Amino acid sequence: MSDKKITNGFILAGLINIIAVLLLSKCFTNDILTDTDPTVMSNFGLLMIIIWGLAYLSVSKAFHSVKWLVLVFAIEKLIYGIIWTNWILNNELSLIYDKDFMAGIFYNIYGLNDLLFFFFFTYVFYKLTKR
Repeated sequence: MSDKKITNGFILAGLINIIAVLLLSKCFTNDILTDTDPTVMSNFGLLMIIIWGLAYLSVSKAFHSVKWLVLVFAIEKLIYGIIWTNWILNNELSLIYDKDFMAGIFYNIYGLNDLLFFFFFTYVFYKLTKR
């Protein structure tokens, strides 16, 4: 994967975190989303997801210099992916869609997104260790 594609991957990761949270949380007013998993997806938790997005954007062109931070990004995405998998296995997604379509979309996709970016960040870290 070229450096340009990696830069674009960081930008995409950041924009997805920021835009998805703002849209699907209805700018932090979607109580169904926050009430469904108040430990992870409270308004504070959602704000922290935006902060992670800003972090991805901030290193998009300097990822070469922050190899260990890229590993931190991979670990963070893995943790969210595991939490989501556990949530999906123990909850009925259709009940969330019945209450609020946007919250349903959020819970349907956030973990898949995180797992995909876990693989992306892991790949980038691996590539950086080979330089």
